[in-house]
Amino acid sequence: MIPIPTKFSLVVGHGEGDKKLTAFDAALLDAGIGNMNLLRVSSVLPPKCIFEGIFQLPAGSLLPIAYGSLTSDVPGEIISAAIGVGIPEDPSSFGMIMEFSGFCKANEAAQKVEEMVREAFAMRNLPLKEVKVKSIEHKVERCGSVIAACPLFYEVSDKGC
Repeated sequence: MIPIPTKFSLVVGHGEGDKKLTAFDAALLDAGIGNMNLLRVSSVLPPKCIFEGIFQLPAGSLLPIAYGSLTSDVPGEIISAAIGVGIPEDPSSFGMIMEFSGFCKANEAAQKVEEMVREAFAMRNLPLKEVKVKSIEHKVERCGSVIAACPLFYEVSDKGC
């Protein structure tokens, strides 16, 4: 079994490329996660997981992450992505992570993702302490991409692999 992450962060990025995949890669780099091996996870924030605004991991690290992204090759199009995390009142309980991407402004994406976090807590009858949201938008020039993500990670030690 893989150890349960103890920390989380919220990151967003946007970028342009000649192709959709390179535009997505540019957005990953802008978000600070472009040199990691992403392990996409669903929507549960582990119990006792602590928010850390900035994180650094070695290149090639395996990084559990929930994210929403969108890529477009339509010049002039506005694309956005948002990530939301619900923090439970009881720190020993789990939280919820929701992601959204769409053809809208960043504030609209942020509003939608916050609504989803609140609904997820209500469906589980979990008392909600706080919602953290981060969003980004991008106007496509040739091929653009956005990402909003919640990396889940561990205390980094200097003991190596």
